[in-house]
Amino acid sequence: MNRALPDRLRQRLDALAPLWRDGLPAMARGLAVGLLAVTLNPVLFALSVVSLALIPAAGLGFAAFPIVTSVVRWRANLSRRLAARSGVPIPVPYRPVPARAVYGTWERFRQVVSDPATWLDFAWLVPGAIAGTVCGLLAACLPLYGVEGMLGIAILLSASIDWYGYGIFWPIDNPVEALLTIPMGVLFLVVGLAGARWLTWIEATFTSYFLRPTPSSVLAQQVRHLTVTRADAVDTQAAELRRIERDLHDGAQARLVSLSMNIGMAEELLRRDPEAAAALLAEARQSSGLALADLRGLVRGIHPPVLAERGLDGAVRALALTVPLHIAVDVDLPARPPAPIESAAYFAVAEALTNVAKHSGASTAWVRLTHHDGRLAIQIGDNGRGGANAEAGGGLRGIERRLAAFDGIMSVSSPPGGPTVVTMELPCALSSPRTSPSSGTA
Repeated sequence: MNRALPDRLRQRLDALAPLWRDGLPAMARGLAVGLLAVTLNPVLFALSVVSLALIPAAGLGFAAFPIVTSVVRWRANLSRRLAARSGVPIPVPYRPVPARAVYGTWERFRQVVSDPATWLDFAWLVPGAIAGTVCGLLAACLPLYGVEGMLGIAILLSASIDWYGYGIFWPIDNPVEALLTIPMGVLFLVVGLAGARWLTWIEATFTSYFLRPTPSSVLAQQVRHLTVTRADAVDTQAAELRRIERDLHDGAQARLVSLSMNIGMAEELLRRDPEAAAALLAEARQSSGLALADLRGLVRGIHPPVLAERGLDGAVRALALTVPLHIAVDVDLPARPPAPIESAAYFAVAEALTNVAKHSGASTAWVRLTHHDGRLAIQIGDNGRGGANAEAGGGLRGIERRLAAFDGIMSVSSPPGGPTVVTMELPCALSSPRTSPSSGTA
């Protein structure tokens, strides 16, 4: 019996663990939401109204309104981040600002005014202040109110006035009534922590109705994205065609021309100098072998045969063997991706490993390929010096452009001193089953 009680108590505490784990962060978020709503929203609404009113008056609003809008967007982005933590992700809907549209210019004013998200933010300030204040502060105050009762503050206060006064829940006339505030405090704490998650979720959902992108803005973003990725795909294709043409001209074509000339000279020398003709034919045979090797290398650069034969798993392992580093390869793909996705992923891995070998100073690296939620995920890491940056151009920027043609994304984590981790994702559905092993070290 003595052991049963602690076991039961432990089970009860374990059952309450999710309440504390989720309720306390929700309570903190509610406090942040409530304080931001009650302090910043009214001020920003007033500043927005004043800056709009100043537009006819000497044109001061042309410069003031974009500045106020930038502060409003900063405030709205804070709410988006808090909403995402409450389980309601809200994409950022703002149109990109051209480089020439600096503050104080007509371009900046026109860009801000023509963006529908500007007016949705403005429309959200007052309702957001009300919803944030009510839901946020309620999510924070209910648990705190329960803590006050649990600590028996009402008992202490009542004891100083001869058990007569007002407790936290009702007027207290005697010690028995004061003691009842403790179980009431426990009840308020539990209900408050459980309700904090719902209150913050309700506030985040309400906020999303104003701050999420409109259908027209989503369509406009998709059009801009497709325009950029199409231009990148066209540029990449043109660069690839130029590379193929250059390789053919400088390699196989030159060798084939030399082969044709040697065969022609051998024909002329065949009767009067058979030995010289035989030497030319031997040279022609050697040139034909070199031309064939050039063509094979060119084909591998377009679509490696190992990729077609062994799939992405085997192709990445074969690729890792060509890099002068210890590379651990871990592939967990239940089936093969479509051929275009396989090719893009293969060349992205190849470019990333080339960067590792040339620039990282690493002694070891690793490659991991997985598929989940309809996305092919690729992670490439090394223990090098770090400092890699896709914004600087070069190989990583080329990878990003290659993936963008398939709606893929790439992120780089490379602090000074390392390690460097490049993460890529490509939306795809797997098709044919694989035949190669799933993990190992290259």
